[in-house]
Amino acid sequence: MAIVNGDRHRATDRRRALRAGPATLSLLSLLSALPAAAQPANFLTQSAPSVRPRTAAEVRTAAYLESIRQEPSRLRDFFRALPKGGDLHNHLSGAVPTEYLIELAAEDGLCIDEKTMTAVVPPCGPGKRPAADARTDRAFHDALVRAWSMQDFPPGRPGHDHFFDAFGKFGEVTWRHRGKLLARVADDIVAQNQFYLETLVTPASEEAKHLADQVGWQDDLGRMHQALVADGKLDRLVATARKEADDADAEFRTTSHCGTSRPAPGCRLTVRWNAQVSRGSSPERVFTQMELGMRLAERDPRFTAVNLVAPEDWDSSLRNYTSQMRMLDFLRRKYPRAHLTLHAGELWPGLVKPEDLKFHINQAVTLAHAERIGHGVDLVHEDNWQELARTMAARQVAVEVPFTSNAQILGVKGAEHPFPTYRAYGVPIVLATDDPGISRIDISHEYRYASTTYRLGYGEVKDLARASLQYAFLPGRSLWRGNPTRDGYRPVDACRGGLPGTGSPGAACRQLLASSPKAAVQWRQEAASAAFERRFTTHR
Repeated sequence: MAIVNGDRHRATDRRRALRAGPATLSLLSLLSALPAAAQPANFLTQSAPSVRPRTAAEVRTAAYLESIRQEPSRLRDFFRALPKGGDLHNHLSGAVPTEYLIELAAEDGLCIDEKTMTAVVPPCGPGKRPAADARTDRAFHDALVRAWSMQDFPPGRPGHDHFFDAFGKFGEVTWRHRGKLLARVADDIVAQNQFYLETLVTPASEEAKHLADQVGWQDDLGRMHQALVADGKLDRLVATARKEADDADAEFRTTSHCGTSRPAPGCRLTVRWNAQVSRGSSPERVFTQMELGMRLAERDPRFTAVNLVAPEDWDSSLRNYTSQMRMLDFLRRKYPRAHLTLHAGELWPGLVKPEDLKFHINQAVTLAHAERIGHGVDLVHEDNWQELARTMAARQVAVEVPFTSNAQILGVKGAEHPFPTYRAYGVPIVLATDDPGISRIDISHEYRYASTTYRLGYGEVKDLARASLQYAFLPGRSLWRGNPTRDGYRPVDACRGGLPGTGSPGAACRQLLASSPKAAVQWRQEAASAAFERRFTTHR
């Protein structure tokens, strides 16, 4: 993640000034001020209407969940074992456990700047200490963990800057070993009983910068596109990114012993890359990274989508937001088979001025045509937000919700979070981790939080897990018909009556599973759910 000091310092000053002003309304207050027709009843526990009968096994497991609500250890075991689909909002560098990053820094002979706790290349001169010292000096090790994550961060203090600064502190570690990072993260994902991962990386980062600087910026996007593709320049960049992915794949397979008699658990995880674009960069770099990501998504099945990263509240992010949405609108017409998911609405009153809260999600959905959005926290502060929510529901634009990072970065949780509002309007929701290494959490924590805070029963959390595969950017037909968020998760005709736990798949269902990577992963989820329901039941 690129760090722009001027942006960061100005944003920090602005946040301090805004936080000194009048207290902002909570979501509860905002909803109470709306006309009655716009207010979802009992919004904290509001859920989408039940649109299909639950099976007997689901009913028994639902009863078991209710019986352990006041038993924390059994509740943790329940949600850890729960099949949880996939993680669709995951930054690879921020997903790795901090302790593993420290060990990699030691292995690479890196140094730590003792003033900033930043990993730097050797030699370790004055003020710099070998990262390897963390192996034997516990105090030094723990200080690194606190600097590179949210460990021991004081409750009640704004965590925004500490969270984002962590990327710059360990950045020298993460760019070197994409395959090793993925190996560690993949094992953790499988241990959480998940089956799919979309993780964010920056393909051919330095090469993309060089090409962008060489081409320069042109206000005419058509000419900008032509300048990039002329003489095969962009295709050579794509080849570089694919070679980089090949190297990462090879490192992953070696680290995880894939193809051997003792493969690591992560070898069986389905993984796709999403290309991230640093929204704080110059216009030519942003456009080049966008087009590279979309071209990759159409030419390499390992890549699926483009996303914008870096704090949405930075001055450059706010200033260039609309122009970047227009870039994506242009490129979506050039690359119609590439997917798009966008960080949008990761904002809150007090972080930015009121006028900056009014349009980010709307433009991501209606101008850039995003298929999913990440965070979406400022929904009710958008102009005509009810119509926006209805549009998202109609288009099945899913919201990726990482509860912990929303609380750590924005201080938004519980009744202030728009999670129940999205549900009340029928907008698809998928739970995600964002940066679990930095946040010091896992996906099981997010499911447990959702169920406990918003009183979700077993059927509702099961459908959240299903949604994480339904709205994944996997090719092929879905196992589910129509709009499952609105109509319930009903199998397509080919597999009706043959889901795991209900019968054996017929020939048509077997053909679907063989031809559709999406349906195949969804089938794994259903098989795991059937086994889970046999284990966690009131009739044990």
